Amino acid sequence: MLNIKGELRQNYGPAIRLAVISLVLCGLVFPLVITGFAQLIFPSQANGSLVQFHGKTVGSSLIAQNFSLPIFFHPRNDSASGVDPDITVQDAYSQIPRIASAAGISADRLQQIVIQNEEGAFWIFGTPYANVLRLNLALIDQTGNAAYKDFQ
Repeated sequence: MLNIKGELRQNYGPAIRLAVISLVLCGLVFPLVITGFAQLIFPSQANGSLVQFHGKTVGSSLIAQNFSLPIFFHPRNDSASGVDPDITVQDAYSQIPRIASAAGISADRLQQIVIQNEEGAFWIFGTPYANVLRLNLALIDQTGNAAYKDFQ
């Protein structure tokens, strides 16, 4: 007479132990170790590249924010996902007349804000761009315009 319980334990026991060990190592230990290293080496990136403004978290530099008021720079609305946080410098310049008219700021001052926040592409590759959140925070910070009080 065969001992079915003993045979099942003998045949499937190693597979079950391997599955449990793999689950603990790959599902718990490895992610915790990688998260710990990321927190030590790249804390800003590991936490989502959050942007602080006057001690308040206002967004992430990696994801577009929804700026719809005419006094702000707007993210691109023609790209597929709508989460691209950057616009080309030309796109930023094209928004200056609207912002100048709505906020009462000179076009020259707005152009300086764009120039100060221009980020370059690597060497000769790519087009210069600007992060919309950083542009708008610089706009608020440098102008001190009362129209921006709701943002803070």
